[in-house]
Amino acid sequence: MQQGHNYSCLDAIFATRAPQRSNVSNIATLQLAMDMATGLHRFNMALAPLRNNQRGSSSSSSLFPSKDIFGSGFRPSRALKARRSLRFDAGFVSRIAVSCSTSPTTEPVTVGKKLTTRRDVRNIAIVAHVDHGKTTLVDAMLKQAKVFRDNQFVQERIMDSNDLERERGITILSKNTSITYKGTKINIIDTPGHSDFGGEVERVLNMVEGVLLVVDSVEGPMPQTRFVLKKALEYGHSVVVVVNKIDRPSARPDFVINSTFELFIELNATDEQCDFQVIYASGIKGKAGLSPDNLADDLGPLFEAILRCIPEPTINKDGALQMLVTNIEYDEHKGRIAIGRLHAGLLERGIEVKVCTSDETCRQAKVSELFVYQNFSRVPAENVEAGDICAVCGISDIMIGETIADKSSGKALPTIKVEEPTVKMSFSINTSPFVGREGKYVTSRNLRDRLYRELEKNLAMRVEDGETADTFIISGRGTLHITILIESMRREGYEFMVGPPKVINKRVNDELLEPFEIATVEVSEDHMGPVVELLGKRRGQMFDMQGIGLEGTSLLKYKIPTRGLLGLRNAILTASRGTAILNTVFDSYGPWAGDISTRDQGSLVAFEDGTTTSYALCSAQERGQMFVSPGMEVYKGQIVGIHQRPGDLSLNVCKKKAATNVRSNKEQTVVLDSPLFYSLDDCIEYIQEDELVEVTPQSIRMCKNPKFAKKRILGTKFLIKVGKVGKKKKKKKNCGCYLETMLENTVCTH
Repeated sequence: MQQGHNYSCLDAIFATRAPQRSNVSNIATLQLAMDMATGLHRFNMALAPLRNNQRGSSSSSSLFPSKDIFGSGFRPSRALKARRSLRFDAGFVSRIAVSCSTSPTTEPVTVGKKLTTRRDVRNIAIVAHVDHGKTTLVDAMLKQAKVFRDNQFVQERIMDSNDLERERGITILSKNTSITYKGTKINIIDTPGHSDFGGEVERVLNMVEGVLLVVDSVEGPMPQTRFVLKKALEYGHSVVVVVNKIDRPSARPDFVINSTFELFIELNATDEQCDFQVIYASGIKGKAGLSPDNLADDLGPLFEAILRCIPEPTINKDGALQMLVTNIEYDEHKGRIAIGRLHAGLLERGIEVKVCTSDETCRQAKVSELFVYQNFSRVPAENVEAGDICAVCGISDIMIGETIADKSSGKALPTIKVEEPTVKMSFSINTSPFVGREGKYVTSRNLRDRLYRELEKNLAMRVEDGETADTFIISGRGTLHITILIESMRREGYEFMVGPPKVINKRVNDELLEPFEIATVEVSEDHMGPVVELLGKRRGQMFDMQGIGLEGTSLLKYKIPTRGLLGLRNAILTASRGTAILNTVFDSYGPWAGDISTRDQGSLVAFEDGTTTSYALCSAQERGQMFVSPGMEVYKGQIVGIHQRPGDLSLNVCKKKAATNVRSNKEQTVVLDSPLFYSLDDCIEYIQEDELVEVTPQSIRMCKNPKFAKKRILGTKFLIKVGKVGKKKKKKKNCGCYLETMLENTVCTH
């Protein structure tokens, strides 16, 4: 047996029987031992000795092979059945005393000669998949910790302070707050739940010792759950699993706990990490408990689990000053604010420090102001001890990843590393006839300064110069990651053009590799056929399908190239009549999957500059769906609709009815269809290689890229000369022939 572990009574039973049992042959013995071990506080410790024996046995490779399926560590069916035979008893936890591997002590513990633990502080990050109730749970924690007055009005999702976050209903930027519970300060970091903002999660995990993994009681672990859990396990953090929304009618806590435990095994978690505490909660009601059927009236069990299961920060109180900067904020009066956790030493206001980088270059600086997080605000402080999270002002050129160290003997901490971007887009100055009408910043210098300023706080993004001086290549973790930047810039008064998203490929050993992602689609059984067909056309490979809840919905899991995801969201919503839910997360790089057709229809392009009329749109809407309505200004080359057939079609949407065409009878009433409304995300997904999105503070338009070679467009009037060989015969003048074909050998019939 491996030394250094605190084994329970069940482990003692396994230790006495270890020489007589094999890898899987005694699964029945495991089940019997679980029934005998009435003092066991969670079900998953039953696998710890088994996994230890498997790691040391020669036959472990046959049971748990190292080769992963789809790069995510899936195990053979035998092992899955062995683990699934150990089911979790939801009522078992409520009948026993719960304890964690991190046992509370009455005084600070000395870890080494210089390292100690700080008892009065806990640092945690709350991570979850998007829309699993993470921010709502933080609201309840703040309210029950008496952060706000009793008569104070508090809006929902108080941590989502950004306008974009409130409009989209997602968390984009990580934010810090703190509460005090039984004399212990709990620093809480709310993190984004979308995979495109994974860089925010990777960055803040440097500041904490544990995480609250929030999982929906119906959906269970989702793609972003896998990503954030993998990062937390790599840092060695303790994990408390919170099964949220337990009050839903279709909640299935047993399935969620078993799926989460299997996810821990697949991600090669240690035995101590697999021994996770489970808390059942309803964030919107502010209740939590150790059993899904017996919730307390408040979040007391959750707070107790944080104090009991999240380790105290290990610090070097008397060592040299060291603080790793993990976040940057800006204030109009205080300037740049560096946020991070103090790893060693004592930081005081007004002292001189040294700013060190990873390449061992240092510069002198001075701390003008110092803040700590108390309740929901920053509070000035004279000094900060190691182990706490603080904000530092006065260093105007501080960057994320740099270390604020002691003036004389300071050394840099390991820098923050995030995963490489997978999608890139081109930004260029606005070249449309409407340039400068709505925006304040329109030059390439303004665009360059804003993009490079974004790099100071967004580590997962890259900016490169394009082919021309007025073009820049922006690389990010996904289209949403870059779209949020575009939306922020247009609200700041910028005008620019955006090209279609492209994946970032790699070439290894003369083999072309492209990024693949794991896509999960929640769709009803009535629309499963069209969705499966759509994913198959985009080179998706299904590897799992299961039912969810009682609503007759299924969860489909695919491994699909990132190229196939471009424009997929709208297509899936159309195929499922708006009922499907698509979630994706980056998986790995794989061989080139082949050509993928992402759009089968062409565009309707404006023929000339002018103002749209009802007379012209009445005939134009017969060719497809329109983006414009009467009275809108358009310019030549602007995309005004979707063609119902492949290929682009040129239309005159500004044509007016002739004034001489007067009849005695009443004119026919013009009936127009409602135009399509495409948001910024929809436009980014719609455009192709030869198209651009024009972004202004008040409008979002699409147009053809004038830099591309002009292609033959349907609806153009051609002059064709026909006749016998050696004798040219001109086409009749004003014959009015319009050729709606792309064939080279088509001739006029006159």
